[in-house]
Order: sequence, then C-alpha cells, then structure tokens
Amino acid sequence: MLRLAGLRASAGLAVAASAPAALRPLGLRLRAATMERPAAGEINSNTCESLLTNDKVSGDLEHSTVDTLTDMPFATVDIQDDCGLTDRPQINSKRSKENEGIKNEHIKKRKKSTKDYQPNYFLSIPITNKKITAGIKVLQNMILQQDKRLAKAMAGDGSFHVTLLVMQLLSEDDVNIGTDALLELKPLVEEILQGKHLTLPFQGIGTFGSQVGFVKLADGEHINTLMEIAETAKRTFQEKGILAGESRSFKPHLTFMKLSKAPMLRKKGVKRIEPELYEQFINHRFGEEILSRIDLCSMLKKKQSSGYYHCESSIVIGKKPVGIQDLIKEALHQERMQLKSKVKQIKELLLKPETQAMIRKELLEGRVLNDGNQANDATQMMLTPA
Repeated sequence: MLRLAGLRASAGLAVAASAPAALRPLGLRLRAATMERPAAGEINSNTCESLLTNDKVSGDLEHSTVDTLTDMPFATVDIQDDCGLTDRPQINSKRSKENEGIKNEHIKKRKKSTKDYQPNYFLSIPITNKKITAGIKVLQNMILQQDKRLAKAMAGDGSFHVTLLVMQLLSEDDVNIGTDALLELKPLVEEILQGKHLTLPFQGIGTFGSQVGFVKLADGEHINTLMEIAETAKRTFQEKGILAGESRSFKPHLTFMKLSKAPMLRKKGVKRIEPELYEQFINHRFGEEILSRIDLCSMLKKKQSSGYYHCESSIVIGKKPVGIQDLIKEALHQERMQLKSKVKQIKELLLKPETQAMIRKELLEGRVLNDGNQANDATQMMLTPA
C-alpha cells in the first residue's frame, strides 16, 4: 500500500510538473525551481525557458499577491505623494482603478492648466516722470533716424511702464478676484516700505537676446525692495488660485522697443537690435520714478486714449496727493465691487439644493392655497342668491 501511494504521489508530481507554469500550484513551482541547479557559470535549458517566461510568471505572482493586498486598508494609498514617484502601481481592483482614474484626471487637468498658461493681465508700475518719457522719445527718434523700418517695433506713447507680475484671468469672476488680490496687496506693500518712498532710478540700455530693448534700472538697494514687492504680489495672487508669475526670475525693466511687435521685420532682414543703434545712450541717466501706483492692466483690451493699457483697478502707494476725480473713481469702483460680490452670493445661494427645494415647496403651497381660495369664491357665488 505504501509503495502504491508513493507511485501515485510521483505520478501527481509528474503531471503537475508537465502542466503550464500558470496552472501549477505555487508550492510546486517553488519546489521545482530548487530541484535543478546548474553548475557554476552554466545556464541549463530549464533556466532559459524560465527567463523567457519570467514576465508571465511574475505577473501571475503579482496578481495573486495583490488580490490579497487589495483587501487591506492601505491598498488604495498613493505612494507618489510620499516618494515622488512618477510610475503608479497597477492594482487589479475595480475600486482602485476608479480612484486611480480620478487622480490621473486631476493630474491631467493641473498639467493642462499649467501647459495652457498664457498671461493676459499684468501688474504695472506706470512711468509718470516726464523727464524719463521725454528721454525715451529722444532715444526712439535717434534709432529711427538710423533705421526707419523699426518704427512699428517701438513702444507707444503713454504705455511706458515696469511690469511687476503677469497672470492669467479668463473670466469676469477671475478679474474680480484679481482686483480683490490687488486691494489686499496695498497694505502689504506699505508694510514693506515702512512709510518710505521707493525711488526707481533708470540708467543705461539693455536687451533680451537682442530682441527686446529696455532702459535698465540702476543698481542699488531699491532693486531688492522692488523684488520683495514682486514676490509678495505673486504670493498674494497665487493664494487666491490665480495662475501668476513666470518661470524665469524677475528682472525689472522699462521696455522701449521689441521686434516681436513687427514680425515683418525679419523678412526685411532685421533679425536683431544692433548695439550701435543705442550706443550714445548706453550709460544715459533717464531720471527717477517714485512708486506711487500699481495698476491691474489687460494685455488684450483696447488701450486708453492716452496710449496706456486698459486698467481694471489701481492702488495708490504712499501719501501722494490724490485728485477729486481719482477719489470719485475709487469710490465708484468700491461700490461696484460690493454689488458684484452681493450678486455672486445670491447666485450661489439660489444654486444650493436646499434653497431650490424650499422655493419649490413655497410655490406649491402658494398654488394650493390659491386654488383653495378660488374654489371657495366659486362656492360662495353659487350659494349667494341672485
């Protein structure tokens, strides 16, 4: 009997060994793997076959192991946030796949919003010192005397400014949020300045890749202060969910010309701004601008009659005297923003399910009451003798 049982066991092992790897019990596969060992430096035929089918066996092992793990409470935890991994584990679980799909969709949306980031608004420090603007006009005219083709590449009168921050505002609500952020920025800037004026001295000429010509901001402590203001502005707008800022570091400058304004110049052979065009102004002192105002401006909307950009809102910095028209404009703007805020709150309230349910209930009750009153009136008319 013992011999017969042994023969049956041997036969069972032989059948199991001849079965495909995916159908073998896990214990037999592990036992078979340890029964045959090649000599040092050799690979036998069974090992070669196992290497060729390694992916399939690994997949079987992975699925069998993961099927057990999916019942554990930590099975759906995403390790990407903890480890910074870009490859996500593939788990054979319907619930996990749904969660994975939702997370991937959110990541795609974030990447798309960042990829499609195209600034259309900016914070502007307008140049109001007439000495500076007059010096830039002289510079532009001197360049045009040397090459009249560059006329369309020049920055227009009244548009001279220093860009503090660029951003993307895609709707009227976004513009309102941007306006709120600008108003919040005012006390933060004044805290940085601590009651002092920020004077911006402009001297010399520089270019970005020989494509953009600008008047440089002279070196000094004022640059650090301006950069701190720019960083504070960026943080203030981003905290409100606005895509703001650039990948490159902030470099304050006053643009007076850029070749991209006139794409046809390249066909005419003008591919760069030659240094000899502005060499007489290479160290010229244009003047000083005191920071007194920051504007939220549109890049795309029609400019003002003065040539300055369309301005959505402004904040006044420091104690510079303000005219009566400015006070009226600011008061109207504040009133407009309050009304918009109230309308937005009413909209949000009306969209709530509980509010809509309450409205439907009141309308239904009113209709029933009205029908009842009409029935009573009809009954009364019937009972009243003619």
